[in-house]
Amino acid sequence: MGKGKPDSAADSAAIKQSVATFIESFNRHDAHATAMSFAEDADLTNVRGATTHGRQAIDALYVGLFQGRLKNAHRTVSVTNIRYLTPEIASVDCAWEISGTSADDGSLMPVRHGILVLVMSKQSGQWIISVYHEPEFASGSEK
Repeated sequence: MGKGKPDSAADSAAIKQSVATFIESFNRHDAHATAMSFAEDADLTNVRGATTHGRQAIDALYVGLFQGRLKNAHRTVSVTNIRYLTPEIASVDCAWEISGTSADDGSLMPVRHGILVLVMSKQSGQWIISVYHEPEFASGSEK
C-alpha cells in the first residue's frame, strides 16, 4: 500500500461487503441493522427526494418504510464503480432493482430500477455510508 493510497483490492472488497451487508439488512426489513450501515452524521436522499440526516433519523425512516411501502420489498444491488477520493473516502456507484414495493394506495408496484450513489468513509477500519442518493430511472427507461 503506497503512502496516501488505499489498498485497492482489500478496500474494494471491504466496500463491496459493506454494501452487501446493508442490502442483507434491508431485505430482512431490519431497520436498526440497516441504519447501522450509515455514519452517525450520514445524509440520505431517497427515490422520492426526501432527505434525512443522521443515523437515528435514518433508523426511524426505515422503521416506517418497513412497516409500510417496503414491508415486502426485496432489493438487489451491484457495485459498478469505486473511486477513491482519499484513502478513507470513496465514491461508490451501484445499480439497483427493487420488487415488492407498494404504491400509496397499497397496490403492488412493478419492479423498479435505478442507481445508488454513495460516499463511503472508512471509520475505525470499517467502510460506512456517509452520503446516500438513490435516483430511480423513469418507468420504461433502460437500466
